Amino acid sequence: MRPSREIQLASRPLGMPDPADFALVEVSVPEPTDGEVLIRNAYISVDPYMRGRMNDAKSYVPPFVLGEVMTGGAVGRVVASRNERFEEGAWVVHNLGWRELALSDGMGLPFDATAAPVSTGLGVLGMPGLTAYVGLLDVGRVEAGETLYVSGAAGAVGSAVGQIAKLKGCRVIGSAGSAEKVAWLKEIGFDEAFDYHDLPVREALGEGIDVYFDNVGGPTLEAALAALRLRGRIVACGAISQYNATEPPAAPQNLFLIVTKRLRMEGFIISDHFDRMPAFLAEVAPWVRDGSVRYRETVVDGIENAPDAFIGLLAGENTGKMLVRVGPDDA
Repeated sequence: MRPSREIQLASRPLGMPDPADFALVEVSVPEPTDGEVLIRNAYISVDPYMRGRMNDAKSYVPPFVLGEVMTGGAVGRVVASRNERFEEGAWVVHNLGWRELALSDGMGLPFDATAAPVSTGLGVLGMPGLTAYVGLLDVGRVEAGETLYVSGAAGAVGSAVGQIAKLKGCRVIGSAGSAEKVAWLKEIGFDEAFDYHDLPVREALGEGIDVYFDNVGGPTLEAALAALRLRGRIVACGAISQYNATEPPAAPQNLFLIVTKRLRMEGFIISDHFDRMPAFLAEVAPWVRDGSVRYRETVVDGIENAPDAFIGLLAGENTGKMLVRVGPDDA
């Protein structure tokens, strides 16, 4: 048995989560048996979709269970193996979540730590990057010369969306929540970027857009609907403005524009598209290596600080991918 620590869900929040909704628990993890591997995590991921899983409500993924670990993306190194797929010392991305040590039945994806920092397996070369790629190309079907607007543009998904769209020949507009984030968006190639606190979204979108990549929902979606041109498309990826809401949203109130403008609005869940991972890595990994696609990470140290990192993510305190470092990341 090996000592470890993990974060469990202690109570279900109403509105914004509170640190008291989580519990730091000391556990003992057994050595692997046949087919299993023991992983020492380097980073764990905190993601907006986890807020929905804290509610006891039916959705596309089961809710977290009170008194059990918060599951989700993590990357770590195999420290003991009884599975021929994984040698000791290999890096692996898995979904066993907020813990220092993870005992796996062998489910997980190897990660090539010689190609990029291991943290990118949870960000630009992981689920958020794949979400950007699939949402933009398969759902949004962007074409060169079109104008794309992405909300939440300084996050892990949004920043990848904008850069990939630029590489595909689009004009890109992004919104974010601070002057620092706006400056970074311009630095990585967005044609226009604005702070939605300072400039109304509809005004910022000027003459109109062809595609809206929605990470925010609510009034921002309403403004984008007004700005979309005839036969525009909406990629419904997330609605973070509503995740902590305790009342039904007031907007959008103009959904009938989907009819009058002949718009197409399509939602997607990235777990339905993991078969696209090889194509995504083949195209995007070289862009990351040569700097064509840049990324930022906001890193919080210590498993005990995972709840604060998650709450900070929901409050918009991150630029790029929000991660919690829980172990060594030397390759």
